[in-house]
Amino acid sequence: MLTERIFNQTVQSKVESADMAKNFIANVFAWMGIALALTAFTAYYFATNENLISALLNPQTGGFTTLGWIVMLSPIGFVLAMSMGFQRFSAGTLTLLFGVYSIIMGASLSFILLVFTSASIFKTFAVTAGMFGIMAFVGYTTKTDLSKFGSILFMGLIGLIIASVINMFLQSGTFDYIISFIGVLIFTGLTAYDVQTLKRIGAGVEYGHENTRKLVIMGALRLYLDFINLFLFLLRFLGDRR
Repeated sequence: MLTERIFNQTVQSKVESADMAKNFIANVFAWMGIALALTAFTAYYFATNENLISALLNPQTGGFTTLGWIVMLSPIGFVLAMSMGFQRFSAGTLTLLFGVYSIIMGASLSFILLVFTSASIFKTFAVTAGMFGIMAFVGYTTKTDLSKFGSILFMGLIGLIIASVINMFLQSGTFDYIISFIGVLIFTGLTAYDVQTLKRIGAGVEYGHENTRKLVIMGALRLYLDFINLFLFLLRFLGDRR
C-alpha cells in the first residue's frame, strides 16, 4: 500500500508539473503575441504617416534625425533595464516596459516597410512564423537536453554581434550574406532552446505569485526577440526591395 501511495503521489506530481508548464508557456506565448501585434500595428502606422516618418528620417539627407536615433537605440536600453531590474521592478512595471518596448520596436521597424515590398514582408513573416512554430514545438516536446547547446548558441550570438558591428564599417555584401545565414541558424536554435528552458521554469513556478507573472513577461521578451531577429535575418534573403 505504501508503494502504491508513493507511486500515485509521483504520478500526480508529474501531472501537476506538466499542467503548470503548459499554463506557463501558454501565458508566455499570449504576451509574446500581444507584443508582436503592437509592434506590427505601430510599424504600419508610422510607415503610412508621412509626418511621423519625417520626424524619424530627415527627408533632405535621408539620415536619421535625433529622435530617429533615439528610437533606433532605445530598445537596447529597455531590454537591459528589464533584465537588470527583474528583482526590483513589480510585475506591472515589467509589463508596462514590455508594452512600451514593443511599440518603440514597431517605430524602429517601420523603415523596413519603406524599403521592402509588402508582399515580400508578408511572405517573410509567414516563413518566420512557420519556422518559429516548428522549433518551438521541437523545444517543447523533445526529450533531448538542449541546455548543452545553450552556451554554443550564446557564444555564436556574441560572435554574430561583433561581426555585424565590423561589417558596418566594411559594408561587404558577401559578409552580410554570411552573417544573415548564421543569424538564421542561431535564432532558429535559440527558439527551441528558450522554449525548453521556459517549459522547465514553468514546471516549478507557483501560480498567483508575483515572480511568476514577472517570469512570464521575461519569457515573452525572450521569445519575442527570437522571433523578431529571425524575421529580420530571413528578410535579407526573402525581401524584395522597392
